Amino acid sequence: MHLVHDPAAAPQAEIDFGSFLTVDMRVGTVIKAEPFPEARKPAIKLLIDFGDGVGEKKSSAQITAHYQPKDLVGRQVVAVVNFPPRQIGPFISEVLVLGAADSTAGIVLLAPDQPVPNGARIA
Repeated sequence: MHLVHDPAAAPQAEIDFGSFLTVDMRVGTVIKAEPFPEARKPAIKLLIDFGDGVGEKKSSAQITAHYQPKDLVGRQVVAVVNFPPRQIGPFISEVLVLGAADSTAGIVLLAPDQPVPNGARIA
């Protein structure tokens, strides 16, 4: 998957609201984070608790520009939880953690500005 980090890029094609509702974005809490040296691009392996409805899911996130594994445990993040799992080297990534690129293309995580229950749906 190629993500566009250029803030001047044109918007994506318009979609209908029903299509948007099929993307299941949830809030979860990072319960484990560790370096992922086998990844082609610098990344961190995450285990995220999305509560009873979704459970615990793994993700590989290219967020090393701003985050260290030890600083991520206990932090809430937003992720897409209904993409198919993806093989990233020897690791299966089950969810896509969301973030925005800063001016140097480093990813800044998206998160609620106040605590919410794990599994809370973004709508």
